[in-house]
Amino acid sequence: MVLGKKSVRINGADCGIEALFLGAISSMGGFLFGYDTGQISGMLLFSDFKNRFGQNDDGKGSKEFVPIIQSLLVSLMSIGTLLGALSSSYTSDLWGRRKNLSWGCFIFVIGSVIQIAAVDSWVHMMMGRFVAGLGIGILSVGVPMFQSECSPREIRGAVVATYQLMITFGILISNIVNFGVRAFEDNPSSWRLVIGLGIVFASPLGLGVFLLPESPRWLAGRQDWDGARMSMARLRGLKHDHRHQLVEDDMKEMRTVLDKERLAAAGTWKECFIPKKNGVPKQVYRTILGVALQFLQQWTGVNYFFYYGATIFESAGIDDPIRTQLILGTINVAMTFFGLYVVERFGRRMPLFIGAIWQAAWLAVFAAMGTAVNPEENSASGIVMIVAAAMFIASFAATWGPIIWVVIGETFPLRTRAKQASLATAANWLGNFMLSFLTPLATDGISYAYGFVFVGTNIVAAIVVYFFLYESVSLSLENVDYMYSLPDLKPWTSSKWIPEGYHTRMKRDDAHFARRAAEDDERTQVASGRPSRAVDDEKLAKRSSEGPRESREERV
Repeated sequence: MVLGKKSVRINGADCGIEALFLGAISSMGGFLFGYDTGQISGMLLFSDFKNRFGQNDDGKGSKEFVPIIQSLLVSLMSIGTLLGALSSSYTSDLWGRRKNLSWGCFIFVIGSVIQIAAVDSWVHMMMGRFVAGLGIGILSVGVPMFQSECSPREIRGAVVATYQLMITFGILISNIVNFGVRAFEDNPSSWRLVIGLGIVFASPLGLGVFLLPESPRWLAGRQDWDGARMSMARLRGLKHDHRHQLVEDDMKEMRTVLDKERLAAAGTWKECFIPKKNGVPKQVYRTILGVALQFLQQWTGVNYFFYYGATIFESAGIDDPIRTQLILGTINVAMTFFGLYVVERFGRRMPLFIGAIWQAAWLAVFAAMGTAVNPEENSASGIVMIVAAAMFIASFAATWGPIIWVVIGETFPLRTRAKQASLATAANWLGNFMLSFLTPLATDGISYAYGFVFVGTNIVAAIVVYFFLYESVSLSLENVDYMYSLPDLKPWTSSKWIPEGYHTRMKRDDAHFARRAAEDDERTQVASGRPSRAVDDEKLAKRSSEGPRESREERV
């Protein structure tokens, strides 16, 4: 560690302490997501919760939920998150990435208060979950985008993957809390305590985010180049040396892309869906890819276990379903730590492809065993099903859990990044809603054979990754954008591509960047002999008045 620079050397480059702190603080948005996901599974089994919000008498002096009401109670949160994700594209561009995250925390707290105030109306509880979902949706877009735009490329994958790590940690903590409060589950303070702790957990993110630098790419997009440079320097641990060559190189890469995008003005929602000659490569392609990957992440089937795991294992005859859920949550956290290594060591494509195949195999075992042998009458069948569920979750935690958020954070061009990230994350929440709403109805109709549906969706996910996703490990966001513009580069060969000016994806060619800096100085000389940005701006304005030029891809 270099104390003077307040940085650490990671993968051969300076990464500021503030960049690491940013990853830790902003990932609390993932914790809230996970905590809210995990808490409902155990609360549905609490006797006081069922007696207050349930409908049917179970013949033992207590109530049970009608499947359709249970579906609405669990799933309406996902509709809130979908709407929150879409709104985040406006608030993050208008207010900045940091204020957007704080706003999401505030909405989440309001939703939690509404839930705590519920007395005996399931509609009241459902609407509280809907409002909390709005806040979670804002965070689910804002956190990965903020992390991707701020993190040095050497640690970007690991930092963004901590978002999923904190989701798994939030699920685990909610399972632990549910396990602890079930001793007084016949008291309303049981489920109210579970919900109320979410307000406490929201505070570090809602307030701590203002201690962090704003996204340099958002600042640059608003022409605040001095602010962008200082933010970039802080993230590199070079706050007192903001003219350092490492900062200069990062700024040049970012400015090159931004200058090209300025020629075609601001990005619109329309161009996310309709191809337009604006110089941005494969823009619609990347929209569809992001939407498909986020939707399929939910339909791997993971929340089949996390939303309804306790209920599923209780129906399978497991004596202590909440304890089983706690074990699965522990596996989820442990393997997500491994996922932080996987995403930087093995990239994005192959872990996602292999993970989807592995998940399909174990879901087939789970569904086949539950269908062939009644687990309520055969304890061995129940044990095999738990093992299959654990192996599935281990794979998801190391691959499809963290890596999808990394891909979404680095795939889209800055011009429409907020809009495309919102659309992709909204697709995630749409898939989440469909799964959480349909699961009680499907399991009531076809029982464990429902698992075969997830076998098919995992196979589809593997196909999408192999044929359409480009490998972006260790590339700057600007070079990811350039990679998508190459007409002869295919997704299955993209891992071998190295950008101009680099010996490998991890090692820059210093001589190349020195030559480019000298050429830039020559082009921007004014009469006084001093470099001036005004010359570039004049040229840029002239080209803008002439209209957008064709990209390399369009000429081909």
